[in-house]
Amino acid sequence: MKVVADSGSTKTDWVLFSNTGLDSKTINTMGFNPIYHTSSLIGDTVLEAFQKEQIDRNKIDEVFYYGTAIWDAPKALIVEKGLQVAFPNAKIEVKHDLLGAARATCGNDAGISCIIGTGSNTCMYDGEKIIDNVTNLGYFLGDEGSGAHLGKKLVRAYFYRELPLELRESLEKIVPGGKSEFLENIYGPGATPNVYLASLTKFMGEHNDHFYIHKLVYSSFSEFIDRHVRKYPGHLSLPVHFIGSVAYHFQDFLKTILAERAMNPGVFLKKPIDNLVDYHRK
Repeated sequence: MKVVADSGSTKTDWVLFSNTGLDSKTINTMGFNPIYHTSSLIGDTVLEAFQKEQIDRNKIDEVFYYGTAIWDAPKALIVEKGLQVAFPNAKIEVKHDLLGAARATCGNDAGISCIIGTGSNTCMYDGEKIIDNVTNLGYFLGDEGSGAHLGKKLVRAYFYRELPLELRESLEKIVPGGKSEFLENIYGPGATPNVYLASLTKFMGEHNDHFYIHKLVYSSFSEFIDRHVRKYPGHLSLPVHFIGSVAYHFQDFLKTILAERAMNPGVFLKKPIDNLVDYHRK
C-alpha cells in the first residue's frame, strides 16, 4: 500500500491506495509546518488519525509527502522522523509542496506551476525536476496574491477608512467585535494570522462583483504575476498552472491578467492530491 500526502498551512490530505486497482481512502489532519511543528507532534497526530480509521499501518510500504516549508534537508528530516513513527515499515519521501504542485499540474511536461492558497509560491519545471524558483519571502515580506496577502489588504482598507461604507457594514456583520476582534485574531496569544487573514477571502468572494474588491484582488494577483511568474525566462511560451483554493475561486482574475501579458493559462486545481495519486500510481 502507498500513501500520498499534501500538507498546507491549514490541513493535510492523505490518500491511501494500493499499487493495483482504483481503491483509495482519504484521511484529513491538521496542516504541518516544520518551522513551527515538532517531529513528535507530527507523528502523534498522524498516528492517531490512522488508528482512528483502523488502518493497518504495517502494510504501508511507501509514503510520498509534499508539504509547506520543506526547503532544506533539516526541515524534511523533522517531518520524516514524525512519519516514521506512524509508518514504521515504509520508505518515506518528503518533498516541498512546490514539487507536488509541479507533478500534479505538469505531469511529465515542462511548465510553470503556481500555488495560491493561504500562502503563495511558484516554480519552473522541466518535466522531471524544478529548475528555477523565484524566492518566496513568506507571510511577513511576500506571499503576494495569497489569501493572507488579500486579507492584509482588506484589513488595512478597513482600518485606514478606505473601505466603502457598504463593504465596511457587511464586514462588521461577520467581525462584530471590530478592531478588538481583528487584532486579537492577528496579534493575540496563539493566533495564526496568516490562516485568519486568508479566511477573509470568503468575504471577498461573496463581494467580488464590487468595484473595490475587484480592484483589490486584481492588484494583488498582478503583483504575484509580475514579481514572480514573469521572472522566468519561459513565461511567454510555457503554460502557467495554478493550485490552491484562492487561485481556483478567483481564476477569472488570473486568466484576465495573464491574457493582458500575452501569457498562457494552464490548469486550475483546487487541490493537487488526486493528480498526485495518479502520478504515483504509475
